[in-house]
Amino acid sequence: MSAYVSTKLNDVVNWAQSASLWTYTIAGGCCANEMLSLQGCRYDLERFGCLPQAHPEQADLLIVSTAVTDRLEGTIREIYERMPFPKYVMAVGACANSGGAFDANVSYAGAKPLDKVIPVDVFVPGCPPRPEAIMNGLIRLQEKIRATPA
Repeated sequence: MSAYVSTKLNDVVNWAQSASLWTYTIAGGCCANEMLSLQGCRYDLERFGCLPQAHPEQADLLIVSTAVTDRLEGTIREIYERMPFPKYVMAVGACANSGGAFDANVSYAGAKPLDKVIPVDVFVPGCPPRPEAIMNGLIRLQEKIRATPA
């Protein structure tokens, strides 16, 4: 009986965690416009329980939608370390996923994939990705959190 109650309690905790993801966003370039449109009334990201936060200490989800250059790499690591556990990361757009047009092989900027800097839970492709694709990535992350065993 106690194992059953414990399992159900973990399911409730995972559901609550997935339904109230507070976000901290590092945005730049063309993806920043798509991220801003998610906060408006047309897409309303808050209906999924996502509230933007001003400080990483208050956030569960780090959304990175910019090219990860050498100068930005340390800042991203520091922000990730300041976030409380459990923490999740979403890479949005080609720049965060692979370096995009700023990849070290094609540009002097030397951007690298975000997963070479910090662990990433969800990748959202596109340049820039449509708001619907970003919302789909968020839904995939929520499903992943709900399916996490205790």
